[in-house]
Amino acid sequence: MDIPPEVVIKATIRYGSVFYFPNEKFSSPFYHYFIVINSEPISDRIIYLICASSQIHTVNVRRKGFPPDTLVRINPNQYSGFTFDSILDCNDVHEQTIDELVKRLSDGRLTLMPEMDGALVDKLRQGVLSSPLVSPKIKSQMV
Repeated sequence: MDIPPEVVIKATIRYGSVFYFPNEKFSSPFYHYFIVINSEPISDRIIYLICASSQIHTVNVRRKGFPPDTLVRINPNQYSGFTFDSILDCNDVHEQTIDELVKRLSDGRLTLMPEMDGALVDKLRQGVLSSPLVSPKIKSQMV
């Protein structure tokens, strides 16, 4: 039995959900890992996501001088869904709606990954709160 994409997303989205999809706003056409940092994403209008990158050196150079906790390194031993060491830039929060995630899933452009441990997601949220680039509106959703 096929479960409708809307049901799949709404039944599984939670704090620490990880989605793998391409972001049309990026210059790269490749898929990226995105981690949900909303406390209660099913009831929120906007889903806030942090993107993982394997380009650790590039991200470190780009964010030189930013608070250190705004860049979170995670390796495959910490999160089994990753196959490489990654850096998550908490200065750059991506927004999606549940409808956009459902559309990506129904188009075959989104893969659900294993959920990330809450302690790691807590570090991402703290990084967002420490960021000088993230808007107060988004930060207010983190507390």
